[in-house]
Amino acid sequence: MWIGTVELDFLLGDVHSLKQKRSVVRPVIAEIRRRFEVSVAEVEHRDLHRRAGLGVAVVSADREHVVEVLDAVERLAAARPEVQLLSARRRHLSSEDL
Repeated sequence: MWIGTVELDFLLGDVHSLKQKRSVVRPVIAEIRRRFEVSVAEVEHRDLHRRAGLGVAVVSADREHVVEVLDAVERLAAARPEVQLLSARRRHLSSEDL
């Protein structure tokens, strides 16, 4: 079993409140969840209105599938016009590493 995670750090555009932040971040989370059937949540910068940190996790029988899914998630995140992807930090673990 392989487990892959990616932490996505975003700078949000013209956002001036936490309510506006939610209106930008929620559709990103929903699209990632819907398209890739992965776990995703806002995990960092929850109290800042112009930054967002999302955590994405996937489990698969083989490493190649984990890498493929995380590549696609990162491409989707980078292509969103309302946010700027600042960084993406990845980890791949096998069940033997735990």
